[in-house]
Amino acid sequence: MTHSPWSLDVAMALLEPLRDEPGPVLIALQAIQGEFGYVPSEAVALIAGTFNVSRADVHGVLTFYHDLRTIPAPPNEIKICVAEACQAVGSRELEKALKAAYKEEVCDAFCFGNCALGPAVMVNGKLIGRATVAKVAEGLK
Repeated sequence: MTHSPWSLDVAMALLEPLRDEPGPVLIALQAIQGEFGYVPSEAVALIAGTFNVSRADVHGVLTFYHDLRTIPAPPNEIKICVAEACQAVGSRELEKALKAAYKEEVCDAFCFGNCALGPAVMVNGKLIGRATVAKVAEGLK
């Protein structure tokens, strides 16, 4: 997925239609990330000023939601479920193997709702049930 480089004008154009939305901070953060691939630090002050909330409020929402990021995403994103059901069928061992192979691209997640087919892994937005290192490698192709 290709994202635009940071642009104040583009960011302001994204935020303008959200002025009348109730509770617009999360929606604004999602819009910024959707356009730029992450939420640059400059966007926090812009969102705070646009919606008349504190930067602390925006930062609180930004850091609360695990899918929002403050740095560009790696080329591939591998999320492994580490909730109890997936742990019971080996997600922690799979996580170690995946981190050894893919390092910064692997992050923990908590439940994809695919408990019956654990361990569950999400590769670039695609769910893999009964995941193995080989299945993840295939999902990256």
